[in-house]
Amino acid sequence: MAVYITDPDLEKRLKSEREANGSDRLDEVWDGVYFMPRLANNEHQFFVIQLAQVFQSVLGNLDQGMVYPGVNVSNREKGWKKNYRCPDVAVFLPGSKAKNCGTHWHGGPDFAVEIVSPKDRSREKLPFYSSVGVGELLLIDRQPWSLELFRLQGGELVSSGRSTIRQPVLLVSSVLPVKIRLLPSGRIPRSQTLAWERRANGKKHIRPCLEILHHDGVQRRII
Repeated sequence: MAVYITDPDLEKRLKSEREANGSDRLDEVWDGVYFMPRLANNEHQFFVIQLAQVFQSVLGNLDQGMVYPGVNVSNREKGWKKNYRCPDVAVFLPGSKAKNCGTHWHGGPDFAVEIVSPKDRSREKLPFYSSVGVGELLLIDRQPWSLELFRLQGGELVSSGRSTIRQPVLLVSSVLPVKIRLLPSGRIPRSQTLAWERRANGKKHIRPCLEILHHDGVQRRII
């Protein structure tokens, strides 16, 4: 349920409370409208940390690129708090057109990840990400499970491929030296992955796995 607050005192108090307890870390402002998403669930946060670690490992030294598990991205250098988004994972490569302003990045990352949560607006962020020049965006949907890779073409992020459990297509990045696909958990030995189990309606569910292959054909990570 959406809540629209017109009381400036209540708005100020809510923002202060969220800032004090750290729950505002992924808050966003869309053209002056303040969005307060609920804290991501355990599975969501697990993917953020794992993907950030894998991508930094793939890049190697920090001079080859920097990976952030959540960062402020705006289309403004000044007055950025009036319009910004927070991708779950953001990768900035050497020579990126984006500017590090300390508090935020003016311009989009070379590679970004959005993990879809119930009732969030991940797909609605695509026009903004296109406008700030995000090179590639990996969208991870979990209901049902799928991976979709978007690539910037003609100023717009366009889908370049989709990987599902039934069709585990390898999504080849043109920004990072990796290929990514979704695999059923049964195709990966349990000893090679941190299979995430959850219960719903009294039944146990084991999520699928993300397979990340380096272009060198040697490095392989399973999440």
